[in-house]
Amino acid sequence: MKRFGAFFRPSYAQKLSLVATVPLIVAVAAIAVLVAFQSRALAEREIKALETQLLEAKKAELRNYVTQARNGFYFIYGNAAPDDQAARDQVAQILAAMIYGTDGFFFVYDYDGTNLVSPRQTDRINQNWSGLKDSEGTPIVDELIRIARAGAGYHSYLWPKPSTGQEARMITYVTSFPSWRWAVGTGVFIDDVLATVASARADVEARVQQTFLYIGIITLAALLVVFMTGMALNIRERRLADVKLKKLTQRVLDAQEEERGRVARELHDGISQLLVGVRYALDTARRKLDRQDPTAAEPLGKGIETLGEAISEVRRISRDLRPGVLDDLGLGPALKALTEDFSARTGMTTDFRTVVFRNRLDAEAKIALYRIAQEALTNIERHAQATHVRIDLRGHKKGATLYIEDNGCGIPDEETGPMVGLGLRNMQERVEQLEGRFRIATPRRGTGTIIEVTVPLSHLLPPEPETPVLPKVPA
Repeated sequence: MKRFGAFFRPSYAQKLSLVATVPLIVAVAAIAVLVAFQSRALAEREIKALETQLLEAKKAELRNYVTQARNGFYFIYGNAAPDDQAARDQVAQILAAMIYGTDGFFFVYDYDGTNLVSPRQTDRINQNWSGLKDSEGTPIVDELIRIARAGAGYHSYLWPKPSTGQEARMITYVTSFPSWRWAVGTGVFIDDVLATVASARADVEARVQQTFLYIGIITLAALLVVFMTGMALNIRERRLADVKLKKLTQRVLDAQEEERGRVARELHDGISQLLVGVRYALDTARRKLDRQDPTAAEPLGKGIETLGEAISEVRRISRDLRPGVLDDLGLGPALKALTEDFSARTGMTTDFRTVVFRNRLDAEAKIALYRIAQEALTNIERHAQATHVRIDLRGHKKGATLYIEDNGCGIPDEETGPMVGLGLRNMQERVEQLEGRFRIATPRRGTGTIIEVTVPLSHLLPPEPETPVLPKVPA
């Protein structure tokens, strides 16, 4: 036994190693626990903020839907008597036709709980649903009516999705038509919000586990080499990660602010001016009607015409934010529609050409090329003083190329055109993300600008397989 103890009696060097190793292990373990705790706490706060932000965005979207719907037929409701059944039927018909997305629709309940409009679940129409609760026991119809009678507000509950028939969490905004005793509203399912939050939490847990792994590797390296070297490396890596995170966060914030500024300018320069014109025309018409002036119809017609322009402007802004034709028909038709809209808006002659190629672009490349063309046309409209624009899109053995040329004054200096420089930088960054090639040139001063973007083959999808034609069997 004494020999056994003597054999395992640590030497001075081993004691020094133990003295250095044990505090290191304890310190690393404490750091790992603290980092995990702080990471989870910080991530949970950020996830809660993200969830709140997404839900507020959904609520604002719902309120806009109901407000726009109400504005669309308020002239019917405002001019109708409380017992005007024809007006009620007309408004109900308009609401029944206002469906959006795969599950979006408007509903109407009277104050007694009878469903009057439910376009995606027609079996519910003309039935009284007072007392209806979801599977969690949350009152639905009675609460919606209560909120409507109080003015307007939001309600969250479980509701079967029309597309799947399965219950899902839904947020509803409801308002009232008090003279008709109607509760009118619409809702949106928040599966995507819940899925985003769940994905964020899973990502946090994965990152925490990954952090534990990194700490373990660093600890082993420190035990094998030198404690101070490992600590220095750990501190250095943390600082680099913090710097990268700050840069990434700043870039995200800059991109958000830039997009918000663009939308704000669009609203201020376009929609705001048009709505002021509508208000002025309607105010003029009201004063003339008060005086029983027979020319009151003229400013009223002008106001209606200007309101139509505002609606068109809203649709243009919405299309600029996310063109639906890009997802439905592809990049070629989307660029053609963008070019035609640009020509109609600016009066410039445009020439758009494309060659249909079987290797389709992936989603990342499509949206990037579309945004580049959009940015280029915006710069041409604002700064180039051009009269003709040519856009060409085609595929080739190296990938796909977008070519944009105008006959304007060329690219201004940075001092005279800072927004143009920012737009070109955005184009350059999009192309770099695609690992493509970006070229811009002005052949001679005042003779126009050429923008050429090439996307590599890695962003081209393989051609769709052809369906074989079976030979006809003789009768």
